[in-house]
Amino acid sequence: MAEYSDVASGVNQNRRGLERILKAAERGEFKKLLIEYPDRLERFGYAYLERHLKYCGVEIEITSQREPEDAHTELVQDLLAVVSSFSARLYGARGGRKIRQGFRELVRDVEETEKGQI
Repeated sequence: MAEYSDVASGVNQNRRGLERILKAAERGEFKKLLIEYPDRLERFGYAYLERHLKYCGVEIEITSQREPEDAHTELVQDLLAVVSSFSARLYGARGGRKIRQGFRELVRDVEETEKGQI
């Protein structure tokens, strides 16, 4: 039995833990992968990972179907990170910084609004 973890967003595809999971699965080192939530494994490409792991003979078991309350805020932050990254590439690093700052302010506004609703 092995445990893999990453301290990174599910949007980030360059994670050491995820890479180790995929390599171990391809070598047939395990048959079942336990995860808490699908978006912890991969935010936007979960279906592809699930298909690849199934091809490798690995079954994914999800231990908790309900996401925590702050999942909405985290998803908003992940989406903004994706948009910010593409914007920086499109408009250059300088313009990307301004866009990221605007998104940070937007995230703060969303978080404050959510806190007011609870």
